[in-house]
Amino acid sequence: MYNLLSGLSIIEVSSFVASPTAGLYCAQMGAEVIRVDQIGGGLDYDRYMLTAEGRSLSWENLNRAKKSVALDLRSPHGREIAARLACETGQLVTNVPEQSFLSHAKLIESRKDMITVRIMGWGDGRQAMDFTVNAASGYPLMTGPVDMGDDPPPVNQLLPAWDFITGAYTAFSLLAALRHRDASGEGSEVRIPLGDVAIGTVANSGAMAEMLYRGSDRQRLGNAIWGAFGRDFRSRDGKRFMVAALTNKQWAGLLEAFGLEDAISAIEKRLGLSFATSDHNRFSHREELFALFQACAETFDYADLAQRLASAGATFERYRTMHEAANDPQLVADNPLFGPSPANPSGFSYPAPGPFANLPEFERANPRAAPYLGQHSEEVLAQVLGIGSGEFGKLVDAGIVATSDKG
Repeated sequence: MYNLLSGLSIIEVSSFVASPTAGLYCAQMGAEVIRVDQIGGGLDYDRYMLTAEGRSLSWENLNRAKKSVALDLRSPHGREIAARLACETGQLVTNVPEQSFLSHAKLIESRKDMITVRIMGWGDGRQAMDFTVNAASGYPLMTGPVDMGDDPPPVNQLLPAWDFITGAYTAFSLLAALRHRDASGEGSEVRIPLGDVAIGTVANSGAMAEMLYRGSDRQRLGNAIWGAFGRDFRSRDGKRFMVAALTNKQWAGLLEAFGLEDAISAIEKRLGLSFATSDHNRFSHREELFALFQACAETFDYADLAQRLASAGATFERYRTMHEAANDPQLVADNPLFGPSPANPSGFSYPAPGPFANLPEFERANPRAAPYLGQHSEEVLAQVLGIGSGEFGKLVDAGIVATSDKG
């Protein structure tokens, strides 16, 4: 946790991954992020995987360091309170539809300089999720083993990458809108379609231009890196590891570690070319090079080869299962990214990540737990809307507001 955004309050009305991620990143940098949910939990409150007590570990981790208000968002009164919270605070992050009680047009009736950042599916209003957007991007049909027949099936990715990229872009867009308001006094409506983030990223990567230039699709490469030297290999003791050489220095490091300088020189002489300074040559002749590197890898146990690779300044990493990664001292236990486990609502203790950015000149506070649903309802309604304890009690009795579900 850092306090770079202290003094900034954000209302978040969201579900699933992208929108909560935006709020999470802001909270980790010190913003007060107030998540507003339906009483009993929204669409993502019980998202898999659940603990034996029924707590979602996904929800718990995407909502760290936030405050929680639970309202009956199906009722006019509950929706009115949510809209008032947004307008009093002045900035809203949401993925509820634009034509809703939180439409920007309705909010600016109460606050002209309102900032509304809304995540959508597609820009034309169609629904979308990471998994369907990814299908449209083209990547699943470029992924997978090389030899999969004439009609290879798509290979979906497990990580909802477009959701997380969209969440990060949403946080960035919010801060850009805040800077604009500070300079001009004007609010903003910012719409971020998940589909546009995906297809725009395809374009930013150069892949779209490549497809149009070549006039066809790129072939599947298995685990090989497109346009450079890199692939997975297996050591004598059966360990799988990945190497990558995107620079001439990295290539030289691989040759030194594997002891292949003479063998590579012989291939260069036979082919009449050089691999030392050419990604193109290394990629174009990858199959012969891969066979040579694999034959060499089979003569080393991984621990010995890893030491040689590290000493040579090569770029490599061993494949781990995710369970192995979660228990790896270098990745987690000894990584300052992770702090001690806070009092998680699930009751399960595990290392908690803080912000990914490392700011040495600022003190890094320990990660905070996710809230219990409705934990801060009374506090927030009092501080933001001036609702006293008597009125708050009536709202609770009427089923408009709920307090902590700690049980």
